[in-house]
Amino acid sequence: MSDWILVVNDDTANLRMASRILSEEKMRVSCLKSGEDAIKFLRDNRPDLILLDVHMPGMDGFQTIAAVRENNETAGIPVIFLTADDDSDTEKRGLEAGAMDFLKKPFVPEVLLLRVRHTIDLIRLQTDLSREVEKKTQEVMAQHEKLEKISMQIVTALSGAIDAKDKYTNGHSTRVARYSREIARRAGLSSERQNDIYMMGLLHDVGKIGVPDIIINKPERLDDEEYEIIKKHPIMGAGILENITEFPNLITGAKWHHERYDGSGYPDGLAGEAIPLEARVIAVADSYDAMSSRRSYRDVLPQHVVRSEIENGKGTQFDPEIADIMLAMIDDDSEYQMREK
Repeated sequence: MSDWILVVNDDTANLRMASRILSEEKMRVSCLKSGEDAIKFLRDNRPDLILLDVHMPGMDGFQTIAAVRENNETAGIPVIFLTADDDSDTEKRGLEAGAMDFLKKPFVPEVLLLRVRHTIDLIRLQTDLSREVEKKTQEVMAQHEKLEKISMQIVTALSGAIDAKDKYTNGHSTRVARYSREIARRAGLSSERQNDIYMMGLLHDVGKIGVPDIIINKPERLDDEEYEIIKKHPIMGAGILENITEFPNLITGAKWHHERYDGSGYPDGLAGEAIPLEARVIAVADSYDAMSSRRSYRDVLPQHVVRSEIENGKGTQFDPEIADIMLAMIDDDSEYQMREK
């Protein structure tokens, strides 16, 4: 398909000369004598390039190019200004208005052809590069989404293995992850951080893999020695997850979800905002699910009891702001659906 050039010039002789030069190179040429006619023409036509005279009656070249650039449908058409002016101000104004080049009148045929050809080739190269970049970007995004999906499937499978180790907490990790993500959403965190917290919630108990089953599933109260063993699961969990270098913050939930806001938690005795936000969120969600789930020694606690415990833990066990979000979630859950079924 031949290149299509629109020439806009109020001088008939210039139109004829430009048309002859370009047509001899097998280019398609349309000629118009005013900016107004050019704007009307562009409503239904898309030439590859516009040769636009600067000085014309009615709409001059600057007004015409402004109208071309304001229309999203025509804004990308390259423009070369035609002018007999020999001053830098005109050239500066034209380039600022969006012209790609200038041609001096009277035309030198060889220069006209070179400028037109170079401009069209440059635009096509830019278009091809943009398409290639878009194509590669889509391929990378598709690959990234695939890897994210695989990663989530692995994390979910691992989470299921953790929960299967404790016969009294089926689905605990998934519920904690869901509650944590909802707290993060209500706290105004970004979608990316919400997803990160969800994954951290799924793996917050990963360290229990290293705790003997007989301790995890003991129906009676743990003795002091057994309690000290189970208190090691945050450190064990961090040791497992720190090897995932692509997600260095993944250890946050596993390592610090048993820290308490007043500093009396474990393993590091962190207090207040020294505890990472993600861990403060997961700590509330974890405690909530522990109370709203069955245990060997009791059934699901009534909702009002769970709410009271969360309220009482504000400022001591829990970050008060995070606890308030959890309390709002409880109040919204009039049917008590947030619990182990």
